[in-house]
Amino acid sequence: MDELETIRARKLEELVNTMEAPTVTLEKKMPAAPIEINDDNFMSAVKDHDLMIVDCWAPWCGPCRMLSPVIEELAKTYSGRVVFGKLNTDNNRRVAAQFGIMSIPTLLLFKKGRHVDTIIGAVPKRVIEDAIRKYI
Repeated sequence: MDELETIRARKLEELVNTMEAPTVTLEKKMPAAPIEINDDNFMSAVKDHDLMIVDCWAPWCGPCRMLSPVIEELAKTYSGRVVFGKLNTDNNRRVAAQFGIMSIPTLLLFKKGRHVDTIIGAVPKRVIEDAIRKYI
């Protein structure tokens, strides 16, 4: 009888541990901070998320640096609904050429893997939010 109780207790503990094990949640799949996008992961990134905004930028670009905190704030605000990515156009010329990016910052909006909108320049936060609301 003691052996049966030991087995039962062990199985109960295993069951409890599996229930408490971390699971992949929407929050993990849709991060609260911009993710790094490059030529290699670009297509899978935009296809993996229902709504994604890719910030095309470069380290030397002043307006890009001004927009960066806005993008980070929006990533937190819209976490779970919108994924933000950052694409350094100096290091990832293939994607920049594919979308004809001639000015930075440029925001590319994708809905279900399809390019639906482009915002060029260091625009106010409300302009980006208006675009987000259009596609949510």
